[in-house]
Amino acid sequence: MTDEMTEIDWTDAETFSRALERADTREKGNFFEAFGEGDLIEHDPGLTLTQWGNEAWMSQTLNHDPAYWRTDAARDRGFDEPPIHPDYLTAATLGITVEDLSEKGGYFLGRTDVRFPGTPVYTGTELRVESEVVSTATSSSRPEYGIVTWRTRGRDAETDEVLCSYERTNMIPRREPVATDGGGSAATAEEPDEPALPSEFVTPDGGAFEDFREALERADDRDAAVAYRHERGRTQDDTTVAGLPLATLNTAKQHHNADVMADSPSGDIVTYGDVTRSTALGHARSDEDTYREVGFDDETFHTFVTPGDTVYAFTRVLEAEDADRDEAGTVRFEHIAFNQNDEPVYSGTRTAEIRKRSS
Repeated sequence: MTDEMTEIDWTDAETFSRALERADTREKGNFFEAFGEGDLIEHDPGLTLTQWGNEAWMSQTLNHDPAYWRTDAARDRGFDEPPIHPDYLTAATLGITVEDLSEKGGYFLGRTDVRFPGTPVYTGTELRVESEVVSTATSSSRPEYGIVTWRTRGRDAETDEVLCSYERTNMIPRREPVATDGGGSAATAEEPDEPALPSEFVTPDGGAFEDFREALERADDRDAAVAYRHERGRTQDDTTVAGLPLATLNTAKQHHNADVMADSPSGDIVTYGDVTRSTALGHARSDEDTYREVGFDDETFHTFVTPGDTVYAFTRVLEAEDADRDEAGTVRFEHIAFNQNDEPVYSGTRTAEIRKRSS
């Protein structure tokens, strides 16, 4: 090292500014070109599903099912102890993948086929996550992006059992934009006519399986839908916007780098989509007697949720079928999360077993 080098005051503001201009940035994440159909990606480091993480997630997203909080209620549901909540398991499975798959940014286009095992997952389980590239495609409307779909599986690191799996699709920035015909941006079709809403909205009398089935029967053969909104809201704060993503190892700059996001379309850091989703589901579950989550499909995030926004929920009941168990029947819902401006921010279908009155 030369004498001149040792005499440099690297913390002098002007000197340090000039050093930053010349220094390369060690970037995180992968561009679109890094993904090839059939690639299998093992995500490090994995995550131990803890009681603290589980309860923090449930409490902050208003999921208050007693079977996940109290041993007596858990045993009444057939669990040995309060298990890991499916929303926390889903968020942890996705959070671990962010650095490898989507940290570069790009729009979350959707997730579907979210499934869980029939057996409960308990605290202390060590989660190992892998993703397979299902497909890659060019975006005709955004030449600076490509479209990637992954099949992700969260496994028990000890037994290799699949604990959570889903398929998700994202736009991913390209290292180099490609030439396209611009076909995705030139359409100027006429505005479609607004579809007519049902003339009547039916609200279930309670939260038991029979209440949902009877509401659907009342709506049958009429211009009616079983649809209702939930009273609670949850305003986004530091915990939901930054704390919960970090607890799932979700390092995306969208949730943590306010200076970078100030120049983004959202204008601010944004809430992790699984926080928005889980909050809306927590509102919905507060008006039903949930027995077990089966799965989720056709999940879409419609616009940004930023600090200070309030997440509300709206539910439509699609069908109710008796299951081969005395305790519960199966109900399929559509849930829509919306903000204080009544703008949809998330939507998806959910299948759950709902407790029967007789149980």
